[in-house]
Amino acid sequence: MNATDSLTQKNQSTGLLNLAQGNLGVPVLLLTILGMMTLPIPPFLLDVFFSFNIAIAIVVILVAAYALRPLDFAVFPTVLLVSTLLRLALNVASTRVVLLEGHQGGDAAGKVIQSFGEVVIGGNYAVGLVVFLILVIINFVVVTKGAGRIAEVSARFTLDAMPGKQMAIDADLNSGLINQEDAKARRVEIASEADFYGSMDGASKFVRGDAVAGIMILFINIIGGLAIGMVQHELEFARAMEVYSLLTIGDGLVAQIPGLLLSTSAAIMVTRVSSSKDMGEQINSQMFESPKALAVTSAIVGFMGVIPGMPHVAFLTLAAITGGAAYMISQRKEKVEVERVAVEQAQQVQEQQQQQVPKVPEIGWDDVQPVDAIGLEVGYRLIPMVDKAQGGELLSRIKGIRKKLSQDIGFLIPSVHIRDNLDLMPTAYRITLTGVTAGGAEIYPDRDLAINPGQVFGKIDGIPTTDPAFGLEALWIDPGMKDQAQTLGYTVVDASTVVATHINQLLLKHTHELLGHDEVQQMLDMLAKHAPKLVENLVPDTVSMNVMLAVLKNLLMEQVPIRDLRTIAEAVSANAHKSQDIVALTGAVRVALRRTIIQSIYGNEDVLPAIALDPAMEQLLLKSLQNSQQNGITDDIVLEPGLAEKIQVALRDATQRQELAGKPAVLLVSAPLRAVMVKFIRYSSVDMQVLSYGEIPDDKQITIESTVG
Repeated sequence: MNATDSLTQKNQSTGLLNLAQGNLGVPVLLLTILGMMTLPIPPFLLDVFFSFNIAIAIVVILVAAYALRPLDFAVFPTVLLVSTLLRLALNVASTRVVLLEGHQGGDAAGKVIQSFGEVVIGGNYAVGLVVFLILVIINFVVVTKGAGRIAEVSARFTLDAMPGKQMAIDADLNSGLINQEDAKARRVEIASEADFYGSMDGASKFVRGDAVAGIMILFINIIGGLAIGMVQHELEFARAMEVYSLLTIGDGLVAQIPGLLLSTSAAIMVTRVSSSKDMGEQINSQMFESPKALAVTSAIVGFMGVIPGMPHVAFLTLAAITGGAAYMISQRKEKVEVERVAVEQAQQVQEQQQQQVPKVPEIGWDDVQPVDAIGLEVGYRLIPMVDKAQGGELLSRIKGIRKKLSQDIGFLIPSVHIRDNLDLMPTAYRITLTGVTAGGAEIYPDRDLAINPGQVFGKIDGIPTTDPAFGLEALWIDPGMKDQAQTLGYTVVDASTVVATHINQLLLKHTHELLGHDEVQQMLDMLAKHAPKLVENLVPDTVSMNVMLAVLKNLLMEQVPIRDLRTIAEAVSANAHKSQDIVALTGAVRVALRRTIIQSIYGNEDVLPAIALDPAMEQLLLKSLQNSQQNGITDDIVLEPGLAEKIQVALRDATQRQELAGKPAVLLVSAPLRAVMVKFIRYSSVDMQVLSYGEIPDDKQITIESTVG
């Protein structure tokens, strides 16, 4: 069985498992509702379904009350529809039982309907009819109508605000404040919000229709019950009226009370405001934090309590409770205010004492400033480029570079410390890494840089220079000549982009120098949230922090991202018992990351062109490596100067041929030679990647373009 068949079988098994676990729940519920409308149901099952309906309504209203924002219960419109259908199906089923078996007595339609008909309304069908009509009026006129209006207005306003929100997301994305994943998540949230309020606008109609259907079912059941009881079962009018009215009203109350709960839930959902607090906390913090309101309420209720004829105990007790709450809140706020004033006074006294008795500052460790990991020094004419008040864009671009590089590499790139340096030329800048100059150039902030990518179709006037980031020929031109230069094939960028690109290239080249123990510890702490057992057994039980740091530095030095820290940690843990050698562990990690490495070089290509060593040359290098290892040198080879120079020339020629053909320059060697060839190529200044045969995925095909011998 190949990999595709295995994956298909796995997906089918997963689908069957999901189907068995819960995907049948909703279809079975809908078929059950349809069955209740068409098939006769015994009274015992009616009791079960009525109890289930009441429980569902209670769960829904509690979830609505505890939700922090409407989208936390986005499935509510669907729940409302299904519960409404369930309640109507129960009405149909109970109507069938009442009309068929109602002549036998109050428990003919089940204990739930009998309890609501006898206990809740005291067996008086007139009282039951009045209570039922009051509930319908409350549900239909007050709760449902208001909730429907709010849902309609909310849906309209949400749809009207969607274009503005989408433009705001695009603006944040273009400015670098958010990335593509954040923008996608925010767009999905906006669409979900619009869908929710649109669904709530339609779902409110279900509740209104349910209330109307309840009234119609009530009268139909009473009229049909009288006709069936008097004609078919020969009951007297009074007896038929008593039996069928109590059963019908009990049935209506059983259905109407859950309906009122769901209507209230809908009203709560559409009137909620997104907050970090649930509804109870919002009410406590916004209604009962004002002692003045509670004190005035206490006075008014107390005055009503002393009026002759009023219920003194109830009013005076409530007045005492509200008055006591107002006093407690007032005392608590007064205590907080006293503490705040005391702190301010203490700070003022301390400041006065410091002003009166000036202290001679002592030299301390604060005076010894640490070396900046990344620094940017600018001449005084370049200060407007880094000053937001003067419209400088360099700061925001550097932040965007740090964010993008941190996401690609896998750890947080340190901040760039920017300062002016009067020792520099007015239009010069200098980039430092750990206090050492890594690069710099002189630029013209009022001009654009036209870079010659290698193929231009004409000349343009400007100040000749060299692109500081890539070393290409370039010209500083007037901004008005930008379109002409682009037409001739030049790549035109402004001065801020030149500096930002230079910083980006230097950081890519020296990323391994920015990684330290603190960064590795933070990476392991983040990994521990998802794989705690792996991190617990890794450092320091399996390898030391120094070994882990050295492996990660080697990967970064070879331009391998360390985003997939879990795979790196698993590879180190699996091979550490064989050897603690840094080179060996790095090779094992590279094999584990082979798909990432291949994708970064070749993309999604299935055929991988590469350069190989001549078999004789490879045997010679292996023999030299073995001799070096016997002499105590584990990661280097000793070659004659003439042979080393010939290998360098051959590698450089092969690299140029690959670049002219538009293919990546990759040298494919055996695993023992990979590390030493990487070191050899780095010292030779050849732009070439080195892979071992074990780093090629099984589903990729290698084609040898040339050999080096």
